[in-house]
Amino acid sequence: MDGIEVPKYFLCPISLQIMKDPVTATTGITYDRESIEQWLLRCKNTSCPVTQQSLPPESDLTPNHTLRRLIQSWCTENASLGVDRIPTPKPSLDKSHFFKLIKQLQQPGSNIKALQELDFLAAKNERNRKFMVETGVPKALLLFIVNCFEEISVQGLAEALRVLVFIRIPLAEAKIFLQEYNDQIIKSLIWVLGCEFKPQVMVKSHAVLALKTMIQAASSGLLERLKPPFFEMITGVLKQTTTVSQQGMNAALHALLITCPWGRNRLMMAESGAVSALIELELGSPEKRTTELILGILFHLCCCADGRAEFLSHKGGLAVVTKRIMKVSPTADDRAVFILSLISKFVATNSVLEEMVEVGTVTKLCMMLQVDSTAPYLKEKARGILRSHTDEWRKFPCIDKTFHK
Repeated sequence: MDGIEVPKYFLCPISLQIMKDPVTATTGITYDRESIEQWLLRCKNTSCPVTQQSLPPESDLTPNHTLRRLIQSWCTENASLGVDRIPTPKPSLDKSHFFKLIKQLQQPGSNIKALQELDFLAAKNERNRKFMVETGVPKALLLFIVNCFEEISVQGLAEALRVLVFIRIPLAEAKIFLQEYNDQIIKSLIWVLGCEFKPQVMVKSHAVLALKTMIQAASSGLLERLKPPFFEMITGVLKQTTTVSQQGMNAALHALLITCPWGRNRLMMAESGAVSALIELELGSPEKRTTELILGILFHLCCCADGRAEFLSHKGGLAVVTKRIMKVSPTADDRAVFILSLISKFVATNSVLEEMVEVGTVTKLCMMLQVDSTAPYLKEKARGILRSHTDEWRKFPCIDKTFHK
């Protein structure tokens, strides 16, 4: 199309591309349907991009058939010059179509076909995803997953989970679902993590992402009633890093972090081997957000005796936490120093204090006191750790005594 002058009124004011499906807004300005719908869906109660007049998300968009025919005619006339023909757009789907698919999803003979169409439509555009949420597709898919769990069937699970990730389960809907069906969906998603799929990574990552949303929506009563299989399966995900994506790994960590405030949950995590799995994961030098989540969970686990015991039983625990100080973020510094404070306070045996010298913990804490950017409360916490064991650490010639004054 180089060198061809396109009529200005053929171009969408948003995308600046030739309009494939021109529609006119209530302000009188014509846009390509996909561009203006994306604008309205992403910017609620926004204004018309051209006139700046109020243009609500539910604003009517009238097809401009005359302009579409002119554009198609012009494209046909210039086809020999490399201009692609603009096909006649298909009629837009309305909510009734998604209600129909929900009904089909509940019927054994047509549910797989309905899932495949929902998968296709969810990937197509944001307008479809918005209609899916408004018509109750998330609830229908969650019920489908629960039904698969009850019938021990994996058919259709990959599509159902993929659509849920596409449309994102609204937190309000997740809360209502948990109130109606208790913890069945959590049990179902944990079961999914134990199943075998092809491709494995995609399905299990989607399952963990859905699980994180449900855990975020869960009541404190439900979180207090979690059973060992929940923590065993999540720990299994942490140990088998090749079975989930980075996004899925962070979702698993987030789900664990949400459950940490309850003592019985921390105990079950420790018993499931979570402490060792977290340390091993951190030894792999993950991204910043992953490190923050790992240190956040380890802090909670070190608040209980079993967690501290597991932490110290791993040869890399103190070393990796020490190494992350002043290397990742203020959030990571906070959690790391508080972990060291718990170890220093409750399990400061001679061997532990010696290890803290050997792996550079004492040196790193001293460095924090000299750095202006260190938060005052963290300096005070570091100073408290150093003061509490000054007499023992002074025995080591490699430690500068001036830091202990």
